[in-house]
Amino acid sequence: MPTLRQFEYLVTVVAEGSFTRAAELLHVTQPALSHQVRALEREVGGPLLERLPRAVRLTPMGRAMLPHARATLADAERARLAARQACGLESGELQLATVYSISLGVLPPVLRAWRREHAGVHIRLFEHRHTDELRAAMTAGQADLAVGPPPSDWDGPVHTLGVEEFVVVLPPDDPVVGEGATRIELAALADRGWVHYSPENGLSDVLEQACAGAGFQTRAAIRTEQTAAAPMLAAAGLGPALVPANIIPTRFDGALLRPDPPVHRTLTAYTRSGPDPLTSAFVDTLARKAAVLPDHVRRRLAPAKTGS
Repeated sequence: MPTLRQFEYLVTVVAEGSFTRAAELLHVTQPALSHQVRALEREVGGPLLERLPRAVRLTPMGRAMLPHARATLADAERARLAARQACGLESGELQLATVYSISLGVLPPVLRAWRREHAGVHIRLFEHRHTDELRAAMTAGQADLAVGPPPSDWDGPVHTLGVEEFVVVLPPDDPVVGEGATRIELAALADRGWVHYSPENGLSDVLEQACAGAGFQTRAAIRTEQTAAAPMLAAAGLGPALVPANIIPTRFDGALLRPDPPVHRTLTAYTRSGPDPLTSAFVDTLARKAAVLPDHVRRRLAPAKTGS
């Protein structure tokens, strides 16, 4: 029995007029595509396509099958949409609560992917300054789903998304930034005035705990309420900053160093009760697309290769 995949491959090859272009569009290798088309031809008992040097054309048998293949794919898509509409995945609103740093760094690629896959489902975003504030809002029923550090004493389902890494930001000409350096001991910055966060910002606790673990108490040179401002202020020379790696812009002039000891924060998605299909679908998108450590930051933190 022909499969939907085989029909999709046949229709795409005909539409593109090329096995090579069809394979690229379908994100499969050309041998795999050719194998599936040949399997379909064996199933129906004859050639469907004539392979020419620079093109493909339908055989009489292929011309007879093509409209049925298209109709079968269209019926399958209508069935998929009907099922998704029945469980609320094609329309409606998802209410999402998080903290500022996550809405700045983690969520943008997730929401971009969600918009592509679920254009009819709107997101209402509630942003909070601190993990405790987020937990309280979620307990009070503000949103369907919360994204943030693990909530304490939480009775509902909690899904771990990954571990968020923090980096130290300094001006590129800072004396402690050596050529090819990727790490710095936090204790080496004990005498510095830091770019700190306002007490209401949950990252204030992260910085205080990290510096205490390195054996010193943080001294603030400047405090900011805006998480996005911290790396910019540090790059401008107002003091070192400890920031989530995922909030660093793609084009950023400041120096990035991994702190020693390392600073990490677990990220989770949590609900009050078992998630409905719409919320579950968003959690799946989070798990696939959350930028815990973006590639452009990973490359900058990779140790420099030395010649032999």
